[in-house]
Amino acid sequence: MKIVIVCLVIFVMSLPIQGQEGLRTGFYASSCPRAEAVIRSTVEAHFNNDPTIAAGLLRLHFHDCFVQGCDGSILIVGASTERTAPPNLGLRGFEVIEDAKTQLEALCPGVVSCADILAIAARDAVDLSDGPSWSVPTGRRDGRVSSSSDALTNLPSPLDSVAVQRQKFGAKGLNDHDLVTLVGAHTIGQTDCIFFRYRLYNFTSTGNADPTINPSSLGQLQGLCPKDGDGSKRVALDIGSQLKFDASFFKNVRDGNGILESDQRLWGDSSTRTIVQNYAGNIKGLLGLRFDIEFQKAMVKMSSIEVKTGVQGEIRKICSKFN
Repeated sequence: MKIVIVCLVIFVMSLPIQGQEGLRTGFYASSCPRAEAVIRSTVEAHFNNDPTIAAGLLRLHFHDCFVQGCDGSILIVGASTERTAPPNLGLRGFEVIEDAKTQLEALCPGVVSCADILAIAARDAVDLSDGPSWSVPTGRRDGRVSSSSDALTNLPSPLDSVAVQRQKFGAKGLNDHDLVTLVGAHTIGQTDCIFFRYRLYNFTSTGNADPTINPSSLGQLQGLCPKDGDGSKRVALDIGSQLKFDASFFKNVRDGNGILESDQRLWGDSSTRTIVQNYAGNIKGLLGLRFDIEFQKAMVKMSSIEVKTGVQGEIRKICSKFN
């Protein structure tokens, strides 16, 4: 039985993946055949220097796709661009994308888009963190609009209820299954105390903490984030496994150890709770593997949101500037 399952997984992973909106795997096979290898080596070099950059790259791609679609608009520098919006002020990994772009412009000028670099880099970041790898459909072009107000409207917030998360994901063509699966990206990475400390003190305006927090973890979290302490102090989103891409995040949510309010709320909604429970199941290995497979599919779906292809948009020469 185990052999059959493994063979099936290998078969599924080997199938060519067709993206939406005209994307396809192997888009650069003729025009820049070394494109993905250059991006991989760049991501790996930065990852070897700082493994936490993996979560940064994954988050960067997510924030890009939810505003103006997956078009590299998050990379633009300037007044009132997406990068200046409050939800984006802590984003990391821009230098990795610029590094890869510089190399690719020397190798294949004007061919590989910044949006595709970001999508491929996110995949490689997951793979380097002991997560799955998948074929990334490519052919995205870079957008010509980057607006901070759009970011404020479209990006999910740590304060969002499940209903609001559902609305924001649904507006991008993503369902509850996609929502929970993609939030599972929080299995790697950290957040600032300022984004969840309010849950630890006077959450109910009567001096009590958020009642959904596991009481056995409350003291530890309060120790990490004192009431009047440094709000920029970083705390792992997946306690005990912050550098390894696995299903332990869902076990933490199930056990009341979700760090962000929006993450923990997934356990309080009947639809999202069922999905969390499936990923957090006790059958060792198999359910973790299933999350790996579902995450690949959800990422291909997300990275196809409102993409620009063909003659739309442009291929930037520098990722932080419009041509």
